[in-house]
Amino acid sequence: MKKALLVIDMQNVCVGEKHAAYFKYNNRELIRKVNKIIDANEKNLVVYIQNVMKRNFVNKFMPFQSYVGTEEAELAEGLHVVSDHRCIKYKSDAFTNPELDALLKKHEIECVEVIGVDGGACVSRTALGAIDAGYKVIVNETGIGTMFCKKRDKYFEKLRQAGAEFI
Repeated sequence: MKKALLVIDMQNVCVGEKHAAYFKYNNRELIRKVNKIIDANEKNLVVYIQNVMKRNFVNKFMPFQSYVGTEEAELAEGLHVVSDHRCIKYKSDAFTNPELDALLKKHEIECVEVIGVDGGACVSRTALGAIDAGYKVIVNETGIGTMFCKKRDKYFEKLRQAGAEFI
């Protein structure tokens, strides 16, 4: 079964040295763990998912900003980048961008493993989107940072019920 690793929102704004104050992860440790998982997946398709915002009046008042082409939106320094496969998303679920599903289908992927931030938001929502799109899902908790623990617990229960594998 062909697998892809989805590295979700490991960007400067979330886990970089100058991350937004809103985000409270153990950045260095999380990047170290994520890098270990990336390195272990060198034979699989690795896709970096980047969360960006549309430039509008409302987003000016968000607790963080991440716009296309800005330093905040770039992958975090120190993150192992082993492929050029990137997917931009404007919503929590990366599968709302049809380019992700098209890329996975092009590479005949049947299973996706998810890591990154946040376990109570984008990682879980993308995992649920993958299940809805027909993929087998592996949730690698070692490589997931979480600030929203109650939401994570709720989403992880949904994922378990939907058949996701947890490692």
